[in-house]
This record gives sequence, C-alpha cells and structure tokens, in this order.
Amino acid sequence: MEFNENFVRLVQIMDDLREQCPWDKKQTIQSLRAMTIEETYELADAITTVDWENIKEELGDILLHILFYARIAREQNQFTLNDVLETICNKLVVRHPHIYGNVVVNDEEDVKKNWEKIKLKEGKTSVMSGVPVSLPAIVKATRIQEKAKQVGFEWKVANDVWSKVKEEMSELQQAIASGNTHETEEELGDVLFSLVNYARFLNVDAENALEQTNKKFIHRFTRMETLAKEQGKHLYDMEIEEMDAIWNIVKKENSVA
Repeated sequence: MEFNENFVRLVQIMDDLREQCPWDKKQTIQSLRAMTIEETYELADAITTVDWENIKEELGDILLHILFYARIAREQNQFTLNDVLETICNKLVVRHPHIYGNVVVNDEEDVKKNWEKIKLKEGKTSVMSGVPVSLPAIVKATRIQEKAKQVGFEWKVANDVWSKVKEEMSELQQAIASGNTHETEEELGDVLFSLVNYARFLNVDAENALEQTNKKFIHRFTRMETLAKEQGKHLYDMEIEEMDAIWNIVKKENSVA
C-alpha cells in the first residue's frame, strides 16, 4: 500500500476509534499527555539500544498520538490536521532561508544561529523561551547551554569548561563543610550543570551517557543478586565488603565479555 493510502487509512482508523471505541471517546488532551510522554520515552529507549524494529513501532505510536490531538482539536474547533501540516511546512521554509531563500551559511552552527534569530523576529522574547519547562533536568540543561551558545555566550575550549567544573566542585565542598543544606544543593546543581556543559564540549550526549550508566548498573546489580543467591545468600544479609567482592567479579565478567 502506498504512503498516501496508508496515511489516509490511519486518519480514518483514528476517526473510527474516536467515534466508536468507549476508551478513545473518553480521552482528552490532558489524559493523553502522560501517555504521550511515556511513548516518547519508549522511543528514546529504542533509539538508545538501536532497535530499529522498535523504533518503527514507537514512531507509529507517536504518530497516532499526533492524530489523536488533532482530532480532539478539530472537535473543539481549534484547528485541523491540515492546519498542523501547513503550520510545520511554513515554519520549516521560513527558518531555512539558506534552502528556500538567498541566505548563505558555512556550517550547522550558522544554521542554528539563524534559527534563533528568526524565532526572535517571530515574537519570541528570549532565546530561552523555546526550552520546554517540563524537560528532564539534564536534557533541559543541554538545551539551555545550546541556546546560550547561539548568541556567543560560550566557553572557547574544553579545558576552560573543565576548569569551571573543578571550581564548582571546590565550591560544593565548601558548602558541604558549612553544613548549609540549601547551599549544598545549589552548589551540587552547579556542578551537574557544568558537567553537562563539559559533555557538550566532548561531543557526548550527557543524558544518553547517564542512561547507559543506569543500564550498566542495573545489569551488574541484578547479576550480583544472582551470584549471591548461588552462594545461598541475600544482599540484605551481607556486609558491604562481601557485596563489593561480588561486584568486582561481575565487573570482570563484563570486561571479558
């Protein structure tokens, strides 16, 4: 079946579900919100593991959500699916003058800078206005720093950023020594923010790096539980030294693999 036929078929299925399925009839943009976020994270998981089959499936789920919101909007006389398509087409044309106009760019950084300048001309009051409030903190920190970079508020080299990390760590130690919990939390936030910045300079996705570590820790911890059971033990009955010994065995297993 051709692309156009499949797209029209999916729109029709969405209409059928909205009109005939008791569950779909009850949904609102508010009730869909959490599910849309969940679907987005499922797509992110598939991308992290480079699972193309799951990526395909999760993209379909997200596309269905887009159609769902558009259908609800049409019911409330807010906008139609065609309005959504027209809006994104117009936005992309306007924000890519190097493709659809006579603007010359040298690299991707020029493209990003033009994008932010155009957004301000469209009525945005700040380069930060495009950062979603509900983004996870590490992702948000990365986006904030990328936005600041577009106006030139950026370190020159990675070594300067690392110096800033060490400075923030020193301030954190001072806050800890003072016993001030609020100040400690603030300084820890500064350390994390500076580390995200350093990750950018290393061309590393900080969010993905942490998620990879999360997955690695879960794998090693569950393996540690298994080895403990094989010894007739439970982790909660063991001393930290015993657990650490098993942990080192698991790490060696991983390094060999």
